[in-house]
Amino acid sequence: MPVEPNHEECARHSKCPSPLPVHNGALYKRSFNESFEETPMFVAVLTYMGYGILTLFGYLRDFLRAWKIEKCHNATERGEQKDFVPLYQDFENFYTRNLYMRIRDNWNRPVCSVPGERVDVVERYTEDYNWTFKFTGRVIKGVINMGSYNYLGFAQNQGLCFLIFFVFRFNLLLSVSFRYDTIPVSLFFSSLQSVFLCNLDIHEELESLVARFLGVEAAMTYGMGFATNSMNIPALVGKGCLILSDELNHASLVLGARLSGAPIRIFKHNNMQSLEKLLRDAIVQGQPRTHRPWKKILIVVEGIYSMEGSIVRLPEVIALKKKYKAYLYLDEAHSIGALGPTGRGVVDYFGLDPRDVDIMMGTFTKSFGSAGGYIGGSKVLIDYLRKHSHSTAYATSMSPPVAEQIIASMKCIMGDDGTSLGQDRVQQLAANTRYFRRRLVEMGFIIYGNSDSPVVPLMLYMPGKIGAFGREMLKRNIGVVVVGFPATPIIESRARFCVSAAHTKEMLDLALREISEVGDLLQLKYSRHHFVPLLDRPFDETTYEETDD
Repeated sequence: MPVEPNHEECARHSKCPSPLPVHNGALYKRSFNESFEETPMFVAVLTYMGYGILTLFGYLRDFLRAWKIEKCHNATERGEQKDFVPLYQDFENFYTRNLYMRIRDNWNRPVCSVPGERVDVVERYTEDYNWTFKFTGRVIKGVINMGSYNYLGFAQNQGLCFLIFFVFRFNLLLSVSFRYDTIPVSLFFSSLQSVFLCNLDIHEELESLVARFLGVEAAMTYGMGFATNSMNIPALVGKGCLILSDELNHASLVLGARLSGAPIRIFKHNNMQSLEKLLRDAIVQGQPRTHRPWKKILIVVEGIYSMEGSIVRLPEVIALKKKYKAYLYLDEAHSIGALGPTGRGVVDYFGLDPRDVDIMMGTFTKSFGSAGGYIGGSKVLIDYLRKHSHSTAYATSMSPPVAEQIIASMKCIMGDDGTSLGQDRVQQLAANTRYFRRRLVEMGFIIYGNSDSPVVPLMLYMPGKIGAFGREMLKRNIGVVVVGFPATPIIESRARFCVSAAHTKEMLDLALREISEVGDLLQLKYSRHHFVPLLDRPFDETTYEETDD
């Protein structure tokens, strides 16, 4: 029986729409629970004060640098170029110099192993306040990896999907570099030609498999996920067309929309009232000045939003798209393989017809442990893109070993390899996600996003706690990703966990204990909700749901 989406919690947050009319509940075949708890007032005040103090000290340090009292490490132009237009804008680098550099050690950490459920991190230190780093020669072994998009655990150097076994099938250019006696860190194969000139049998096999996996007529693959968006959107829309884009869409979608030359209008994140208003105005008013009807109206959304952990309200988007005769571009970079009973993404998650989505885009860099991207849809669409896409004409085709990795992992998910390993991983990811999210909420953290999203943002807010959280977690052998401005709004810094099917319950429990300890140390448990602790209750080993024992 259809369940009305639960909007009570998220309606108070600015990113969430107000409760929808009751009749929209019929669009959902399952519960839809998202939470964006409002920032406590005292936390917001302290966060703004923290950034204010850092800014004041930044101006003071810039003054000291200008008078040569403090050494200046940032890039500057030589004196003989003073008559030219400045290459470096000094004020634009203010944040990088005075705020980012204080916590720079939390990013670009060198990893010397495969990005599986555990990683080995090369230890480093700095003698000039994070401007440069030096290696200590020590490797931190067995760090639990809570930061990689390894949703189904296919990023591995052994087993079914280890692509090195397919290396010598092709007589191609090979470049291999080894570090720390592990698997190849860089392994590059290229057919050295664009798709126009070189499309091997393995590429045709991959595209046929992707189309069957998505449930569409045809598909086309590309060697780079970012370019799949940025180079294909300009081929689909142009002058006289209109793009309606979610305000939190990925940079590749934003770049593709800008390169198209089409006007762009932004609607509030996952807010169907905002989207419908833009659609209605576009139909009524038409193009500026001439008021002629738009040639095309393209709605651009993502399956899972990688910073918010939210899932697109796809049934409502499709309903609006049909009502106003628009087209829908769905980016499933994070949702393909990670959502749905069979791992076929957000369309599968909601039990919808893939034919209702005009352009289905996704990448192979997350759930499939490989590289590249794809576009799926009607045969007419794919034939058009083969002729007009910049990625088709100018980019080199996907390397065969990379394609082989995708084929192996996709067949595993589909069960075409004769095993249930792929489906077991899809179910394990769903169980791990629910378990991890619920435990964090019970501890008192503010957690953003959908209850079924493997992207789990834990709100930190204050600038000083961004670096402190990342460092404290690494001390406890937990690798996490911390994110702040400008990747997030200035007041919404966070740690972003990525749950994997490769994580065992023991790993998750260990990570949760350490997160709770650091949360108490840094006073990060801001949630106003009071939950009954369930940490000591027994759980079913498969679903991680509470039992009555």
